[in-house]
Amino acid sequence: MVNVEKGFVNNMFSVEGKVALVTGATGALGCVLAKAYGYAGAKVFMTGRNAKKLQALQDEFVAEGIDCAYAVADPQIEDDVKALVAACVEKYGEVNILAICHGYNKPANILDQSVADWQFIMDADCKSVYIVCKYVAEQMVKQGKGGKMVVVTSQRSKRGMAGYTGYCTSKGGADLMVSSMACDLTAKYGINVNSICPTVFRSELTEWMFDPESEVYKNFLKREPIGRLAEPYDFVGFALFLSSEASAFMTGGNYDCSGGYLTC
Repeated sequence: MVNVEKGFVNNMFSVEGKVALVTGATGALGCVLAKAYGYAGAKVFMTGRNAKKLQALQDEFVAEGIDCAYAVADPQIEDDVKALVAACVEKYGEVNILAICHGYNKPANILDQSVADWQFIMDADCKSVYIVCKYVAEQMVKQGKGGKMVVVTSQRSKRGMAGYTGYCTSKGGADLMVSSMACDLTAKYGINVNSICPTVFRSELTEWMFDPESEVYKNFLKREPIGRLAEPYDFVGFALFLSSEASAFMTGGNYDCSGGYLTC
């Protein structure tokens, strides 16, 4: 007899009824993933540092029938994160999915960048991931149902770049942290931890890179087999897949979603 169940296949990509906590929800990628979880039937708890933007997102999502809420928090601040997890649990009773979408960069040559600026990048992109994952993991363990963690890092975690000494280091650290957390959390507690590593995607900060006449754009496309730069919605499938039972046998991975950038 073939060992696969119809019910599993039909529902393996579902996040219906799950509670998804999304950090960096006011960013270009975070808001798209938050809405995608909502469209897929999850209850969405959003966080960021801008209350006005979070309220606008909530209003937009609720108007489309998405069950959502938010709390203002800085992921670098431990007490903020503790309060964030508590607020999510108070609202929805649990946390089943964590999507970390926040990030920061301030490019500079190592000769020009202050130690303080480098440390801020590390705290924003690496230490904050540790803090959020730690307290969400504690909550998931209490629940006893396992869980899914999806951390957005960068293809810069795998390759160096001039002016990116802080950013490459922080994202590389986050990817290795993901692999280590999986060793702590998956076999014993059923919490799958993975990261996705995108290349440049459209946002307010990167819009200038999308000018097809610019040398920056042309240089990128020399190493983009897919033939274009990314849009935030390009990563919805990755996030939903890694948040569902379809990825039950995947943990500790840093998955390339760079349009082939890392292959060239």
